[in-house]
Amino acid sequence: MSSHPVTGTVASLMPRAKEELAELVAFKSVADFDQFPRSESEAAANWIADALRAEGFQDVALLDTPDGTQSVYGYLPGPEGAKTVLLYAHYDVQPPLDEAGWDTPPFELTERDGRWYGRGAADCKGGVIMHLLALRALKANGGVPVHVKVIAEGSEEQGTGGLERYAEEHPELLAADTVVIGDAGNFRAGLPTVTATLRGMTLVRVQVDTLAGNLHSGQFGGAAPDALAALIRVLDSLRAEDGTTTVDGLTTDARWDGLQYDEEQFRQDAKVLDGVELIGSGTVADRIWARPAVTVLGIDCPPVVGATPSVQASARALVSLRVPPGVDAAEATGLLAAHLEAHTPWGARVRVEQIGQGQAFRADTSSPAYKAMAEAMAVAYPGQEMQYAGQGGSIPLCNTLATLYPEAEILLIGLSEPEAQIHAVNESVSPEELERLSVAEALFLLNYAAS
Repeated sequence: MSSHPVTGTVASLMPRAKEELAELVAFKSVADFDQFPRSESEAAANWIADALRAEGFQDVALLDTPDGTQSVYGYLPGPEGAKTVLLYAHYDVQPPLDEAGWDTPPFELTERDGRWYGRGAADCKGGVIMHLLALRALKANGGVPVHVKVIAEGSEEQGTGGLERYAEEHPELLAADTVVIGDAGNFRAGLPTVTATLRGMTLVRVQVDTLAGNLHSGQFGGAAPDALAALIRVLDSLRAEDGTTTVDGLTTDARWDGLQYDEEQFRQDAKVLDGVELIGSGTVADRIWARPAVTVLGIDCPPVVGATPSVQASARALVSLRVPPGVDAAEATGLLAAHLEAHTPWGARVRVEQIGQGQAFRADTSSPAYKAMAEAMAVAYPGQEMQYAGQGGSIPLCNTLATLYPEAEILLIGLSEPEAQIHAVNESVSPEELERLSVAEALFLLNYAAS
């Protein structure tokens, strides 16, 4: 790394960073309070609030957002007349999924083969630590040159929109000249990347009903309409033969012009089994960054173990649709619902319920903040040039902030490179990525203040 003083300071802070990340990962802060205790999320929020107070932040508050969760806010004043930068991360995490599938306990930060494993280590509790490291490094080297606002969201993974609605109701709270979203990731570990676009998302629950109650498959099967079979037909209608998403009225031929994703590398990153084809057409980047993608997240139906010989009266599924920039998420929700209803066979009753929704995002990469970040990343990653990539995932708050503060510049960086395996078992973070990106963020704040 470069010999900039910030670099050495961040390196010296890494042991403390590991201890703090271990404390944060230990909180089971999944914002699904039917499955996980609310107290775990509240404890994580309080941990962050205490950390901000310890760094001299003012106005630290736990914000009760409309979806029943809490976001943590704090303000650190800088020099008079300085610019304001908002730093974002989220402390809620995905459920651990199959705990038996983890090599080490999901809520216990564990070092193995040069990486730190644990749920939220990269997505996005590591992002909270990244912000703290950058600010501490600046304080140790002359001070923080901008006004800083920090917001740590408590329900990003649920897509329930609490912080977006809170921000809309309190438009001054998060106002800033530039926003750094710490919830993306480098295209590859060691390759500095800003995420220039995000797909939006919609989440719906579809229920199919055909009978007043289950029936014996021997006595009634063959004539009685099977709700599970009807649901399978509906879900199959969402894909073409090659796997391309097919929602009536939704365009599926957009192109991605930026950084490309080698197909063999994608197969490795996605751990596609030998002989299994990728789905869709066009380049990999087209498919994951520029086009819609439907995923069936779950189906409620009888499990194989204990199943009886019955024709099913009801079945339901949770369906996610990712939509690229340029497609309105609300319009996509309507198209998805209409498609599901139109493709339900046999006159079966179908009900589509929206669960969550977030708009897509496209950044202005020609802005001064991007120049400041490119210069910072060149120091943090010697010999590398900052790349622009898309991200197939959604961060609904981005579009809300872009709408509320149209003059603000929004940058997306973070720790979720492919090896991190966010949302899967054995999620991990690269400590070297954490160190380098913390250096980059600190140097960005210096560069941006001087721009």
